[in-house]
Amino acid sequence: MSDSPGRKVRIATTSLAGCFGCHMSLLDIDERLFPLLELVEFDRSPLTDIKHCGPCDIGLIEGGVCNAENVHVLREFRANCEILVAMGACAVTGGLPAQRNHLDLGQCLQEVYLTEMSLATGRGMIPNDPELPLPLDKVHPLHEVVKIDYFIPGCPPSADAIWAFLTALIEGRSPRLGHGLISYD
Repeated sequence: MSDSPGRKVRIATTSLAGCFGCHMSLLDIDERLFPLLELVEFDRSPLTDIKHCGPCDIGLIEGGVCNAENVHVLREFRANCEILVAMGACAVTGGLPAQRNHLDLGQCLQEVYLTEMSLATGRGMIPNDPELPLPLDKVHPLHEVVKIDYFIPGCPPSADAIWAFLTALIEGRSPRLGHGLISYD
């Protein structure tokens, strides 16, 4: 994947609307992280705490798109990553966050902030601080917002699947996740 000898492959990761399970699976690569770090350097990632994605070879994104900030981050990744990978069920299909898609967002917010006893006992208002990202009416899988080059399914995908996928890409091979590496639990 690297054009020049000695240059490490740049990888960026982020989590949108999801549970962070895919990043946990990435960390579950365990001792294989050490040889991986000989080949790659991380740009934006929870591992680096860099807030914006710079030019990268590979972008790994978990989570669906549920608010305006998610759209902005996803478009920034698409603009800066040569290869963009939707990782996990939420990124691929919307996953559990998309379960709200059959509900009216306004009614849902009203129920949670104005009606439900546990939250309504406070100020009794729907949050509207300009610092909060504007929610979208629906949760979208990544490919509905930008072009995605590869999909790694699973909830979350296993560490072995992520390892096989990344090593294939880094070695310049087309990733293939066969039997035993893909789980739809």
